[in-house]
Amino acid sequence: MPEPEILPPGQEFSAPQQPVRRRPQWATSPATYVLVGVNCLVFLAMTAGGVRLSGPTADQLLLWGADNAGAVLLGGQWWRIVTAMFVHVGLLHLMTNMWCLWNLGLLAEPLLGSFGVFAVYILTGAAGNLLSTFVNWVQYHSQSSMGMFAYGPVGAGASGAVFGIAGALIVLLKSQRLPVPPNELKRLRRSVIYFAAINLVIGFSISFGTHVFGSGLSIDNMAHLGGFGSGLLFAMPLVPRFGSPRKLFTARLRLAIGMIVGVLVLFGFFLAQLPG
Repeated sequence: MPEPEILPPGQEFSAPQQPVRRRPQWATSPATYVLVGVNCLVFLAMTAGGVRLSGPTADQLLLWGADNAGAVLLGGQWWRIVTAMFVHVGLLHLMTNMWCLWNLGLLAEPLLGSFGVFAVYILTGAAGNLLSTFVNWVQYHSQSSMGMFAYGPVGAGASGAVFGIAGALIVLLKSQRLPVPPNELKRLRRSVIYFAAINLVIGFSISFGTHVFGSGLSIDNMAHLGGFGSGLLFAMPLVPRFGSPRKLFTARLRLAIGMIVGVLVLFGFFLAQLPG
């Protein structure tokens, strides 16, 4: 029988430490991975249904739920405001949006929580699509006599929601509650601001070139602006989940969601009065 271990005077016994198991990244940011996965699955379903990787037609995009002012306002197909943010115009469009969503989502989820990331994605994406629908209706409806699908271009993609996450991050990364060195917070916030500013400038520059030369890429800048602006608004009443009491964060998150939902309902009601 082994003898019990005798410690020298003044030395305390300490149990052997168990190795700390690190959670996989997908488990710490499930909402980000689910959103990326849903977008990719929709694109795979589109390609399996015969949609080309490089360039779907407008009819194919509409079949899969893309946005169009005439389809929404004349056809009553309001569900397109949500489904359009999961539909992409080719593989390159999907890859660039998912890269941005993945990076911004991993940064946002510790601050917003998983439910908060879902909420900001859906609500700001819907805000961007509603603004795009309004602008396209004003711009194109008086010029068209070809039916409801002729009212403006077809809009699709997650970029409005991605800009919404960026807008929310710009506000939340200014919080003094975060247990992060101030210089690091400033660096992160500056990076998000540069991302939003550069991509907005690129989008408007491409659209200007397309308008001048009559051909080229079509960028839905209104969806970007609507998503970004609503993301800023969404985060204003919030405190970051990371570093804040749970009750305070939950109450502020409910306020943010209720505020944006109210704005979307009022704006949607306004849009519904436009046809006629």
